[in-house]
Amino acid sequence: MSTTPLLELRGIDKSFGPVQVLRDVALTAHAGEVTALVGDNGAGKSTLVKCISGIYPADDGQFLFDGSPVSIHSPREAAALGIEVVYQDLALCDNLDIVQNMFLGREKRSGIVLDEPTMEQMAAETLAALSVRSVKSLRQHVSSLSGGQRQTVAIAKAVLWNSRLVILDEPTAALGVAQTAQVLELVRRLADNGLAVVLISHNMNDVFAISDRIAALYLGQMVAQVRTTDITHAQVVELITAGRSGALGLADANAGSAGNGTGSTDTISGAVR
Repeated sequence: MSTTPLLELRGIDKSFGPVQVLRDVALTAHAGEVTALVGDNGAGKSTLVKCISGIYPADDGQFLFDGSPVSIHSPREAAALGIEVVYQDLALCDNLDIVQNMFLGREKRSGIVLDEPTMEQMAAETLAALSVRSVKSLRQHVSSLSGGQRQTVAIAKAVLWNSRLVILDEPTAALGVAQTAQVLELVRRLADNGLAVVLISHNMNDVFAISDRIAALYLGQMVAQVRTTDITHAQVVELITAGRSGALGLADANAGSAGNGTGSTDTISGAVR
């Protein structure tokens, strides 16, 4: 596996008027790995994801994709690189079936009519590649699906378009125990299939169950990014709530304007959103 990150962010700043939301943020995401992005409410997770996906322009900093500098000014440009985001509200239409939802806005056509057979085949192949067996029919309306099945459809929709990086925003937030296990298995499978996955989660059990690395944001700064096996639950909580845990994190946890700690001590992430 290549040691070059699929996505690398350097020195990302973002302000809204006088409020600086992101300050000198660095982040890496590797193909074949799940990177958990964690932090408390207001830490800047959603803003960072919107900068990556082209919804917000970063004020400063550098984006590298597959080792090459890139500029992302719109969601369309992000999608062209292979970046897809599954937001917490899933953006699915209840009155449409699974195939229609997966191709919504990107329909295949044969002349002036929709190419339904091709779309159905591609949808079936994508679900099969992800080993999804919980959906009985591709022509079920989304309104008839469970929460876990809806999340599965949203993820399958994201990977349908030759995606290389998939960002998942709280994919298990509203799910029960069995459905959570089903979705986490699917998320892990995405990485095992070679995609880079960024998982935003407030659930520490989920984070430690499937992530390879943890990246912790604190008050708009990346205080640590570290391998999951090199950190404990308690350390993650300290990074989330105080910006520092022992040698990890901010040099001065009380200084909100301090620089980030993404140097040689690779730090980590926790999970409150």
